[in-house]
Amino acid sequence: MKRYEAIKAVLDRLIGDEIVISANGMISRELYALGDRPGNFYMLGSMGLASSIGLGLALMQEGKKVIVLDGDGNILMNLGSLATIGQVGPKNLIHIVLDNEAHDTTGGQPTASRTAKLVNVAKACDFRFAIEVRDEDSLKKALKKAYSIKGPSFILVKVEKGGLPVPRVPYSPEQIRERFKSL
Repeated sequence: MKRYEAIKAVLDRLIGDEIVISANGMISRELYALGDRPGNFYMLGSMGLASSIGLGLALMQEGKKVIVLDGDGNILMNLGSLATIGQVGPKNLIHIVLDNEAHDTTGGQPTASRTAKLVNVAKACDFRFAIEVRDEDSLKKALKKAYSIKGPSFILVKVEKGGLPVPRVPYSPEQIRERFKSL
C-alpha cells in the first residue's frame, strides 16, 4: 500500500469533527493534497512531536477523536511519548504510524523500524489496541475497531517508499495555528 492510500483511507473514515495531527514532511504534504480542512494540524518542522501534540489535544478535547498521522522516523525520535500516552490513557486518541522503514522526505535513509517492533512497544506501553496492517481493507477494519475503543489505539501501517508529487503546505505555522484555534 502507498502512504497516500493509507492517508486517503483515514480521511474516508472521518465523520466530521476529528482533529488530525500530521507529522512533518511528506505525510503533511500528502494530507494537505488529499483533504485540506481546518481540523488538520500540519507539522512544519518539529520532527517527532506529532504524538506529543496529539496527546495534549486529546486531553484538552475529550469529546473529539484525535488522530495522529505519524511516520516511523518521527515516532522513533520520540519513543517516550508512547509511554506517556499509555500511562495517561486518553480515551479518544488514535495513533497511526505510516511505516516505510525510511526517512522518505529527506532522501530515503533507513530507519530502525525494521528491528524496533513498534506495535510491541505500543502494547508494552499499555495502549488498549495495537495492530500492524499491510493493506487497505485491514486498515479500514483496524480504524473501525480503534473508533470503538475507549483508550489509546495504535495502528502501524506498513507502506511503500515514495509518494505523490504534491505541493508543500502553503500555510505558515501562524496560519495553521490560527485556522486550528478557530475550531
